[in-house]
Amino acid sequence: MAAGKHTKHSNRVRIIGGQCRGRKLSFASADGLRPTPDSVREKLFNWLGQDLTGKTVLDLFGGSGALGMEAASRNAKRVVIADNNCQTVQTLEKNSHELGLGQVQTVCSDGIAYLTNLKEKFDVVFLDPPFAWQSWESLFNALGTRLNDGAYVYIEAGTLPDIPDWLAEYREGKSGQSTFELRVFQVAE
Repeated sequence: MAAGKHTKHSNRVRIIGGQCRGRKLSFASADGLRPTPDSVREKLFNWLGQDLTGKTVLDLFGGSGALGMEAASRNAKRVVIADNNCQTVQTLEKNSHELGLGQVQTVCSDGIAYLTNLKEKFDVVFLDPPFAWQSWESLFNALGTRLNDGAYVYIEAGTLPDIPDWLAEYREGKSGQSTFELRVFQVAE
């Protein structure tokens, strides 16, 4: 077995699809940061489709940037990656420039505050906060008006929160300590 093969925190994650496939992202250490594993990202993008051309994407708890950068690598029109740790955001910005992903915008902000002040709507939203984070109800209240009809919302947590009825279950999975679901936004008729 190669030395270091099972290192717990290498602070690097690999893009698994699209134009940046195989490229690695460095990320800063931060409390609660746990990048979504390759196998989970592969499953997620099989559910979403490999080509996100024309889609607007929000990665609200950016962390390593793996989810947002995967979306950009797969031709998303616009990707906003927000995180409340400004050091993390600086690393995300550096990575997007190194990968040549000009459609990526990085924002240093609390997720709920960012949504509250936002006018833009999104087609795909990634919600993967630290496991200890618990402000789901406030997040969903702010999120509802920021989604285009039929938008996909990916939720990853240790234990999934109560999810509003307007986010219909589409797919679900489990990996290690993470439970994840892909939901679809349904406009009330």
